[in-house]
Amino acid sequence: MRAGFPCKLLFVCFFSFLFLLVVIVHQDAPRTLQLGLLAAPRAEPVSAEQLQGSPIFQWRGTEEEKAGDSMPVPVPSHPPASTRHPLQVIYPYSYHFLLNEPDKCRERAPFLVLLVVTEPKDIQVRNAIRQTWGNESAVPGVSMVRLFLTGVHPHYGSPLQRLLEEESALHRDIIQQDFLDTYNNLTLKTLMGMEWVSRHCPNASYVMKADSDVFLNVGFLVQELLQPQLPPKKDFMTGYIYRNTGPLRSKAYKWYVPREVYPNDTYPPYCGGPGYVLSGDLAKKVYGVAQTLRVINMEDSFMGICLYELGVSVTDSPWGLFNVGWLEYEKCRFSKLVVVHHFGPTDLLRVWPDFQGGNKTCPS
Repeated sequence: MRAGFPCKLLFVCFFSFLFLLVVIVHQDAPRTLQLGLLAAPRAEPVSAEQLQGSPIFQWRGTEEEKAGDSMPVPVPSHPPASTRHPLQVIYPYSYHFLLNEPDKCRERAPFLVLLVVTEPKDIQVRNAIRQTWGNESAVPGVSMVRLFLTGVHPHYGSPLQRLLEEESALHRDIIQQDFLDTYNNLTLKTLMGMEWVSRHCPNASYVMKADSDVFLNVGFLVQELLQPQLPPKKDFMTGYIYRNTGPLRSKAYKWYVPREVYPNDTYPPYCGGPGYVLSGDLAKKVYGVAQTLRVINMEDSFMGICLYELGVSVTDSPWGLFNVGWLEYEKCRFSKLVVVHHFGPTDLLRVWPDFQGGNKTCPS
């Protein structure tokens, strides 16, 4: 027992020394050791230049919520590539037109410009739209211009590009810039359309942005909603309006928006992406203000952000004209609608002859 005493004493002294060493290090370098883990490095301060272009707003549904809100902390306008979130849209940027139709509005200013979002491979879809609601002569006496918006296919860019160029030479209705054609770049497609209107068709009365999988009743839109016999509206945008909504933070959703891309909890009011219409003057303003903002990967929500920055409100339309969901086709029902979502080319070609035919009288 007595022979083992020096060993025990040495053991206790050794661990006492280690304990004192840890205490000294902790005091000399505070916050570097936390439960055995290194603390994260402190972020660099954000400069005033980096903060420019960051929308700072918070929308809530009730006054009670507004009273308890605090302004969100803005994030840098353009983080370095090494820290940029993969979903962050790069804009403004000098994207180049690979296909363009700069002379479409040279002879006369159209009443309506149709901007249809498509993918490079959607040849069948574009042909179906040309034969149906995208026909530029669909409304007698009303000048219309149809354009398909597209980017570059992320995997089959070169082989599809040759086909796209042939299609463009035949129909003269495709515009394309050199960004990747992905779901998260839909905002870039719409901004390309706004840029085209601003540069090549600034005197258009109205602009309609539509997805390619919709049924669009252009006649009803023009005659009943836009009314060409009246002076064009100004600062006008309408569609299916979303209010008091916010970004989805779960990666399980197709519409996932991380806080690194959009830090606020709510969006300003905006029109649903399947189809909305805006005045020509507002299209130019949207393109201008977009150069000063952080662009997000939700195209329709970003349009609402642009309107907010411009101090313009969305305009309510009669309920039910713009449908973001599918409806079963019935001629008289569809004759009083503007947009119905989820209509592919096969369905569109199937119902269009009946919709255009005069074999059924609908109640007024």
